[in-house]
Amino acid sequence: MTQHNTDGGARAGRGSFGRMPLYTNPDISVLIDRAIQEDLGLGDATTDALVPSDLPGEAVIFAKSPGVLCGVEVCLEVFRRIDPAMATEAILADGDSLERGSNIARLRGSKASILMGERLGLNFVQHLSGVATATAGLVQAAAGTRARIIDTRKTIPGMRALQKYAVRMGGGHNHRQNLGDGILIKDNHIAALRAQGMSLADTVRLAEKRASHTIKIEVEVTNMEEVQEALDGGAQLILLDNMSVEEMREAVGLINGRALVEASGGITLDSVRSIAETGVDLISSGALTHSASALDISLDFV
Repeated sequence: MTQHNTDGGARAGRGSFGRMPLYTNPDISVLIDRAIQEDLGLGDATTDALVPSDLPGEAVIFAKSPGVLCGVEVCLEVFRRIDPAMATEAILADGDSLERGSNIARLRGSKASILMGERLGLNFVQHLSGVATATAGLVQAAAGTRARIIDTRKTIPGMRALQKYAVRMGGGHNHRQNLGDGILIKDNHIAALRAQGMSLADTVRLAEKRASHTIKIEVEVTNMEEVQEALDGGAQLILLDNMSVEEMREAVGLINGRALVEASGGITLDSVRSIAETGVDLISSGALTHSASALDISLDFV
């Protein structure tokens, strides 16, 4: 068996939504149950044939590469749902740094149950740790500037709450949770209303007139003319879409604090620092959730 390093205990509360355990969120609870049904709806033919259900065992979940941990409690809940008698122990908490060989969690119980839950539990913690790790990379690259790293709605269907949680564990922040969470006037909204003879400024004013007073209005723009129109209409946030660094710097100067400024489009580890240094307030990246590589995390029997 692989030798693993000894790590400190988990910090209470980091792996939860507020004071509630992460897996008790109704949407996440349903997601876990669906994952179990998807994989075990017809049983585990291999384990059923080979491993006695009463054979006891202990296993450790550990990191095989460095990164930021996320999803440990969701992973452990998979095993508890499969076998309520399973004893689980989180050694590290979501948001903790991982080194190669870091012990993450321990399981004690039926070896058959551990084998049934292995792939499902690891799927959750590997993916979410990958999102948290990718986020932490951008956050570190932009450190010392005013810019916050934020996500988008480019999430895996059904996984949004978990993926956005993973972004927070990586030190990032969340954009809209859903379409009802704010007004974002994008290029196709603008094009549809321009065809009706409305200017961008008029579109922003119409949104403000019809929206709840609790909702902020953001406008996606691609050039300086649209930046000015968005300002004239009273936009509270202005999204600079796929602009060059020079254009972003010019836009920030033009906006001059009258609205929050978000940069988006083609954000990478190589480009994020120069973008942050233009003075934008927010940098959004869809790749954090739709393209993050799974972190290498494994399970071995002791």
